[in-house]
Amino acid sequence: MTTRMPSLFISHGAPSIAIEQDDFTRAVASFGNSLRGARAIAVVSAHWQARTVRVNAVARPETIYDFGGFSEELYKIRYEAPGDPSLAREISALLGGATLEESRGWDHGLWVPMRILLPDANVPIVEIAQPHPTSPTDLLRIGQPLAPLRDRGVVIAGSGGIVHNLRAIHLGDKNAAVDNWAKQFDDWFATYLAARDFDTLTRYRDLAPHATLAVPTPEHFEPLFVALGASRDTDTLTTIYEGFHYGNLSMRTFAFA
Repeated sequence: MTTRMPSLFISHGAPSIAIEQDDFTRAVASFGNSLRGARAIAVVSAHWQARTVRVNAVARPETIYDFGGFSEELYKIRYEAPGDPSLAREISALLGGATLEESRGWDHGLWVPMRILLPDANVPIVEIAQPHPTSPTDLLRIGQPLAPLRDRGVVIAGSGGIVHNLRAIHLGDKNAAVDNWAKQFDDWFATYLAARDFDTLTRYRDLAPHATLAVPTPEHFEPLFVALGASRDTDTLTTIYEGFHYGNLSMRTFAFA
């Protein structure tokens, strides 16, 4: 019998976490042990946006280094998890005939957290582009038809960050004291997440404290709505990690299973 896989959201932080060891990487790696029986992972990353929903159908995607100014060590990493063209076609059909992408590699919003979660790179991955512009409600609707895949061994994952404002981070001080505004937004999010009040979460722009500061642009925050859409009322929420890097970069990571 196939084990039902979780729907999860993973904060990917700075690219440098791919070569670091800390409480966050240890917590995520530990959770990754529970995914070793997964058939595949479907991922929506903050770093792939398109005008319409697109699904990566490349069998052997290359590693993309879509960042600058980091250690040379990062640019030598190859995350060689395979794609799954057959599953990509199935996901395309579930999403109403989404366009298949035939040439894209793995962006760092995918390979950085996946390398921590599944370092052996032996679980096939299908990446789904965030449509842009979009809305939280539309992203919930993208997640909903993916939920049955969980019963067939497919993990549904969003990758981004609950609080992600690179203009505000305490650059160079990964362990800086947490800014109050960031904690207030993160706490607000956690409260409504635990209550499964997804309607309130979709209205975060109007209802959350410091929303403009915490989420200056939506691409890192909103992949979580795909994960929420793929969750079920009977799921249990697990907080995999709660904390911050650089004073206000939320690394909150959670799963519904």
